[in-house]
Amino acid sequence: MNNKNLAWSITVLSLVATVFLAVGIYEKLNQPVTGNTISFSGEGKIFAKPDIAKINFAIITEGATSKDAQNKNSPKSQTVVDFLKSQGMEDKDIKTTSYNISPQYNYPRSSTPEIKGYQVSQSFEVKVRDLDKVSVVLDGLVSAGANNIINLGFFTDDPEILKAEARAKAISDAKKKANELEKQLSIRLGKIVNFSENAGGFSNGVFYAKAAEAGVGGGRPSLPTGENEITINVTLTYQIK
Repeated sequence: MNNKNLAWSITVLSLVATVFLAVGIYEKLNQPVTGNTISFSGEGKIFAKPDIAKINFAIITEGATSKDAQNKNSPKSQTVVDFLKSQGMEDKDIKTTSYNISPQYNYPRSSTPEIKGYQVSQSFEVKVRDLDKVSVVLDGLVSAGANNIINLGFFTDDPEILKAEARAKAISDAKKKANELEKQLSIRLGKIVNFSENAGGFSNGVFYAKAAEAGVGGGRPSLPTGENEITINVTLTYQIK
């Protein structure tokens, strides 16, 4: 073998060895981490005053026939919607959540049940963006024909902003613990290899029907909004060098 062929063979072998080495390093870096890891948890909490209220209510009417019950329900529904719009509510914030027609029965002792009429129940949800109007809206809904105020809750319209803030706090908390325990445990932490998150729900005040109706005609009810709380818990898993 002359010197030229020998040099060519050495070059090819070097390239093959380099490729095998690169593949081996890539596989090692990308293989799942199964051992030599440690996890740290962190918690972040955010408190914020609500900026919207959601009221769930229903209009319930009865009639001898289903058509009769619907004919009684329709004008009341329109009156309620007109009232809400007069208070500045937009179409996007008023929605029907359910509409049910159900027969009503008599139960004679000596015979099979008999239909005595029909009931229509139309349920709504309205989003009130001006919290100063909540009491006025509750009072007006009942006057306009809503005969079942189901509940009222106070919320934050864009909870994702609060979640992001709580998440950042939770991650910072977990990293702080990692830095502290790295020294206490005399270990060296590598890169983060896993992340998990658990988000808690909002804490909201709920105002039920009897309380709402009690305020009608005898002074509007007091409706403190309190604060909403959102909690994020995270877990960071590190490699141990």
